[in-house]
Amino acid sequence: MAFMGDTMNPTPLWQNGPSPGAFYNFPGNASTIAPSRHGVQDFTAHSASPITTTTTVIGVKFDKGCVIAGDTLGSYGSLARFRDCPRVMKVNDLILLGCGGDYADFQYLKDIIQQKIIDERCVGDGLQLKPRSLHCWLTRVLYNKRSKMDPLWNSYVVAGIQDGEPFLGAVDKLGTAYEDAVISNGLGAYMATPLLRDAVDKGPLDQETAIAVVRKSMEVLFYRDARAFQRYQLGVVTAEGIKITDEELKHDWSLAHMIQMK
Repeated sequence: MAFMGDTMNPTPLWQNGPSPGAFYNFPGNASTIAPSRHGVQDFTAHSASPITTTTTVIGVKFDKGCVIAGDTLGSYGSLARFRDCPRVMKVNDLILLGCGGDYADFQYLKDIIQQKIIDERCVGDGLQLKPRSLHCWLTRVLYNKRSKMDPLWNSYVVAGIQDGEPFLGAVDKLGTAYEDAVISNGLGAYMATPLLRDAVDKGPLDQETAIAVVRKSMEVLFYRDARAFQRYQLGVVTAEGIKITDEELKHDWSLAHMIQMK
C-alpha cells in the first residue's frame, strides 16, 4: 500500500490520526490519544480451532429411558492419535452426558460438572441435579463463552430421567439448544439421524430395539466417517439407574477393493 509509506514505520492515516498497525489507549480525549506501549504479546489470544477432536455422539429415546453412544477416538488432525478418550459420562443416577468436539474443552467442563455433583452431595438435602437443569445450565455456560469470543468447541447430548419421563436434549458450542426423541451431532447428524428417525417413526421403541438401532448406527458411522473408531461406549439410563458398557464393532473390509472413487 503506497500511501502508507514505510511499512515498518507507517505514517498516520491523516494529520494527528492513527497509524496503521499501532495499538492505542481508548477512550481518551484528543490530547491524550497516542500509541500504547503494549505489544502483541501482552494480549490474550484464544484458540481459533479445536486441536484434539472427537466425532459423533448419538442418542435416542425409548419408552422407559434413553440410549446414547460415542466412540473413544481422539483425532489429532487426521491422525488417529488417542484411542482411549471416553466421552460418555455418568453425571448422577439420573443423567448421562455425551460430548463431541474438542476433547480438552470436554475435560474442562467435565471437571466443573463433577465438582458440582460433589458440592450437591455435601449439602445432603436429598435432592439431585435433573437432566433438564443440566441442559439449561450448559446453554448458559456455552453461550457465555462464545459471547466472550472464547467458545468451548463442543456439542453435548444430555440424556436422563426427568420426573419419571425420558429426557433427551442437545446443546452446541453457540448455546443453541433443543429437545428431541433423536439426536446426533457431527457427521452423524447426516448419516445416523435418518436411521434413528426411521426406527422411532415405526412406533414406540423398547430398550432392546433402541440399543439395536444405536449399534447399527455406530456401525454405519464407522464405515463412513474417517474419524470414527470401532470401539465405543454405549450408555443406557432408566428409572432403575445407569449402565455404561464398552463395545467393539466386528467390522469387515473384504469389499473395500470394490469401492471406486469417481
